[in-house]
Amino acid sequence: MAGTRGDPVTESPAGRLPGRETPGAALLRLVEVMDTLRVNCPWDARQTHRSLAPYLLEECYEALEALEDGDESALRDELGDVLLQVVFHARVAAERTDGTGFDIDDVAAGIVEKLIRRHPHVFGDVQVSGPEDVKRNWDAIKAAERGARGGELPAALGSVPFGQPALSLAAQLQRRAERAGVPPALADLPAGPAADGQEPDGVSQIGAALFSLVAQARAAGLDPELELRAAARCYRDRVRHWAEEQDGELA
Repeated sequence: MAGTRGDPVTESPAGRLPGRETPGAALLRLVEVMDTLRVNCPWDARQTHRSLAPYLLEECYEALEALEDGDESALRDELGDVLLQVVFHARVAAERTDGTGFDIDDVAAGIVEKLIRRHPHVFGDVQVSGPEDVKRNWDAIKAAERGARGGELPAALGSVPFGQPALSLAAQLQRRAERAGVPPALADLPAGPAADGQEPDGVSQIGAALFSLVAQARAAGLDPELELRAAARCYRDRVRHWAEEQDGELA
């Protein structure tokens, strides 16, 4: 298991990258710099997967904001911050000696193998007629990889991360359920007081309505998370405009 790297890098992080014309050379340099920071920087040396978790989420959201704003330069920088988190977590994992460790090469090798396995129309002899066939093949291969999880949920739903924002979570659950053949009527959640004195399922009318709105957005071909983010940006701009007008009146 890797994890023996960590010797100080003699070249300054701001120095010239040897072999920069070779694709991936800068990524190797990033790994070297991360190794050096892990050894020589007190802050970097004390970090754990758990302590780094908020930064992983934060950097992803900042990259999304740059994408939404159409700021290509900022997007490049923010993607670099996301990449740093991947390299950082891999470096932390490489230090484990209990047999659960892995390094950045293991991470890269894993995604390479997955991409090749899930693109048999590119790396194999499977024929496809368009993007929809590609997506169906991907879902089928993914479901076969995961297998059924105790029969309690379709395999596709068993991998949905519940730590994501609620609108994204609801949309992903609905999308995965739809592909698995779950009846659409199950998305009509019971809400409010239950009949015959029975306890309700714990869903308020607002919660059920929001879940229904997610289904409506998907039916319209919209991403509910991105739609609400767009509405939030619009509200922010309106508030900013209102504040500017108030300043003008007070002046």
